[in-house]
Amino acid sequence: MQNVDYIKDFRSSKRIKAIAKAIKEEVHEPINVMEICGGHTHTIMKFGLKQLLPLEIDFIHGPGCPVCIMPKERIDHAIALAQDKNNIVATLGDMIRVPGSKSSLQKERAKGKNIKMVYAPFDVIKIAKENPDKNIIYFAIGFETTTPMTAALIERVQKEKIKNIYFHINHVLVPPPVKAIMDSGEAKIDAFIGPSHVSVIAGAKIYKEIVDLYQTPVVVAGFEPVDIMESILWIIRQFKEGRREVEIQYSRAVNWEGNRKAQELINKYMEPRESFRWRGIGDIPYSALKLKDEYADLDAEKVFADILPNEPIDDHKLCICGDILKGVAKPHDCKVFGTACTPQNPLGSCMVSSEGACAAYYKYGKLELV
Repeated sequence: MQNVDYIKDFRSSKRIKAIAKAIKEEVHEPINVMEICGGHTHTIMKFGLKQLLPLEIDFIHGPGCPVCIMPKERIDHAIALAQDKNNIVATLGDMIRVPGSKSSLQKERAKGKNIKMVYAPFDVIKIAKENPDKNIIYFAIGFETTTPMTAALIERVQKEKIKNIYFHINHVLVPPPVKAIMDSGEAKIDAFIGPSHVSVIAGAKIYKEIVDLYQTPVVVAGFEPVDIMESILWIIRQFKEGRREVEIQYSRAVNWEGNRKAQELINKYMEPRESFRWRGIGDIPYSALKLKDEYADLDAEKVFADILPNEPIDDHKLCICGDILKGVAKPHDCKVFGTACTPQNPLGSCMVSSEGACAAYYKYGKLELV
């Protein structure tokens, strides 16, 4: 088997230019492509891919950023839990900086609240063993990509009979918000670039219903510039040939069925919620997961229900992150982008997350993709 350099070969300017040339030759109609995942948005911006494409191709940014879609009231849950000196709240990455209604986990930590940012879910076990007199609450976030890690942590906690770890589950699913966006009719979307890491776990099969319902091609793409450019070419060819299919460009990691062992582990401990409120989008039925009732003793939402706020809270009135997540606006449409709203002082979650569209525009020159 020929050796492949997954950085050099998939960022080759020669390959990228060759694909760009083929796209220009073959595209004959405007195609609005939503890249669902924020990781794809950052690749598009970082490598200037839009500038290589003809005007017929327009990128629309989607809701595939788990930090961006987290509503303020869920952040307020974590903040409320951290107020009790007997609790330690642990979470991943950018979530610590996302603004709630009045504060953020980062600001609360600066005030002395016991909040820890972990690099992997299993770090929570170390924290629990080092603090046996504290309640350790893991604020779990992410799409299908990170859900198996939370499930594996639950399994470990069960096997080791660790009694001071609780879970606040905020795992969400890709297909339901995509369907909600399409059903709203607000955004004109002709095709999708499907998230790659999500698909490694859930399989490309999860997009078939989207193709069947809306007759929109879905190409599951890797995160390198060659991956995205090749996926655009595949979408164009689907339109030329009158096809509407799910295709797997990222075949080096994704298959149709996904990781069944991971899926089984998730299904062992979690099930869909009847409804979940997405930041800026609204309530979407069966779009998120929760712990099954038999694990209620681990469920922070039940164990600490008496201190958790329940009222939905809207975003800052100047923030248009919700419209960006729905594909009806872009960061440069926001009046406060890059002025009142920056990564250092974010008004909305799209500027906080390393996968957020606003963060991508800000980091890579505040360029308008035209």
